[in-house]
Amino acid sequence: MSTPTKSPPKSPLGDIRLQVMWNRLLSVVEEQARALVRTAFSTSAREAGDISAGVFDLEGRMLAQAVTGTPGHVNSMARSVIHFIREFPVETMKEGDAYITNDPWKGTGHLYDIVVTSPAFHNGKLVALFSCTTHVVDIGGLGQSPDGRQVFHEGLFLPLLPLMREGVIDESVMRIVRANVREPVQVEGDIHALVGCNGIGEKRLSDMMAEHGIDTLDELGTHIIEKSRAGMIAAISKLPRGTWKGHMRIDGYDAPIDLHAAVTIHADHITVDYAGTSGSSIYGINSPMCYTEAYTAFGIKCVVAPTIPNNAGTLDSILVTAPENTIVNALHPAAVNARSTIGHMLPDVCFDALHQVIPGQVPAEGTSNLWNLKLGAGHGMTGTGTTGKGGNSRPFMVTTFHSGGTGARPALDGLSATPFPSGVRNVPVEITETIAPVVVWKKEYRQDSGGPGAQRGGLGQVMEVEHREGAPFGIFATFERVKYPARGREGGQAGGNGRLSLASGQELKAKGFQTIPAGERLVVEMPGGGGYGDPARRDPEAVKRDVRLGLVSKEAAKAAYGVEGD
Repeated sequence: MSTPTKSPPKSPLGDIRLQVMWNRLLSVVEEQARALVRTAFSTSAREAGDISAGVFDLEGRMLAQAVTGTPGHVNSMARSVIHFIREFPVETMKEGDAYITNDPWKGTGHLYDIVVTSPAFHNGKLVALFSCTTHVVDIGGLGQSPDGRQVFHEGLFLPLLPLMREGVIDESVMRIVRANVREPVQVEGDIHALVGCNGIGEKRLSDMMAEHGIDTLDELGTHIIEKSRAGMIAAISKLPRGTWKGHMRIDGYDAPIDLHAAVTIHADHITVDYAGTSGSSIYGINSPMCYTEAYTAFGIKCVVAPTIPNNAGTLDSILVTAPENTIVNALHPAAVNARSTIGHMLPDVCFDALHQVIPGQVPAEGTSNLWNLKLGAGHGMTGTGTTGKGGNSRPFMVTTFHSGGTGARPALDGLSATPFPSGVRNVPVEITETIAPVVVWKKEYRQDSGGPGAQRGGLGQVMEVEHREGAPFGIFATFERVKYPARGREGGQAGGNGRLSLASGQELKAKGFQTIPAGERLVVEMPGGGGYGDPARRDPEAVKRDVRLGLVSKEAAKAAYGVEGD
């Protein structure tokens, strides 16, 4: 006769008290993230929220992440702490220490993302680790271009390094950083903000532990991970078992890229395999495995278990594999500057497979790829540094975040000019015009760019930009959906293609650094999301409303929906 299974021992803290502390821990990391946003120098952090922040146990398992931030940063940062612990064992860490890297394969995918990890002490005892990431405005090299052929072209590579020892910044590290970037004040300021926000996290965690009378996070951490893992298993168990395949073709740099994903649902976990995906590129659009894992896990979790908190317990339920030297598992020293070009497409590839498993719950394809305006000028980049009028034109580097439309949802239209899956905010034009010598003459919804459907795809936007001093300037283009638009679902039609051009009519390439001549305007027409469902089923009143608002032209309303606009 088998021995009866014993119930797990009752927590001495009690489930309710543990849940209260879990919620408090989420507040701690949110304040950590907000501190980073408030103190950062670059617009990517201050205005767009292109950051991550989280707290980890002493084994490097993420216990909580801030809502503020992006999946690519959060989920890859969740793995990077393990690398720090291997290089700097926890027993050697002291109060006031901090460690830094931008290693694309051990951090968050490219050199522009700097990760700082710090030990957290309570009453003199090491109890946790805090980690955070931000996208800095410059890291040297070729700039934010995908034109590099190796990571060595792309800028300053910081291996896992001590940044601060017992409260003292390593000035040698900072001197190296300042000497290798075009915007040293902004980059150094962001590094100090990263260190400072981890310090805020440590203080708030210590306050929480004192208030609740605990001296370790062992029991709380176990509770968080086990409850989250159980929630994931429960959600996965409701799905049918089997393997379903998704596929997407995208523009690529010089040739189309095919992304293949086989999603297999097991009893207690999900695997995603990218076998069959195109090989790595000779240009900087490759994705390291850490970034591929990050956006794959995010895409799966959005559909399967969107309400379960994101931590080690949930991430460990999604296993990702890809053959080496494919574009989703590029190895060192591949160029990876524009790894988001590939990574941001991966949720849509997984959705293509998941739609076959749970029809009626997965949106149509969206723009997915961010249409950020990464602009710059300077000697040797856009000329000699003088304007066409004979005056001096100051060098600058700026990233201004903007987006096309998302795919329509099964019961709702897509969101216009909204980033998914990255989640970063659009940067106000006033901010860009304040910190860089450019003028944004136009920023408006792009009529007819949303894919027709019973639910319409989200609209892209149109922007026109010019150098304020009449000088040439450059754009580091990393755009997708120019040749292959976002596909509709269940009879919905594709969204509008993107386009990059000059106001004079000359078409520009969707990828690579290009110069906008003095006196010319850059025109950026962003793609729209795909539609969902047969356009004939769309409510005629909704079509007429779209026409009145200028989202859909009268001609498109008639052609796509058979509706005469008001």
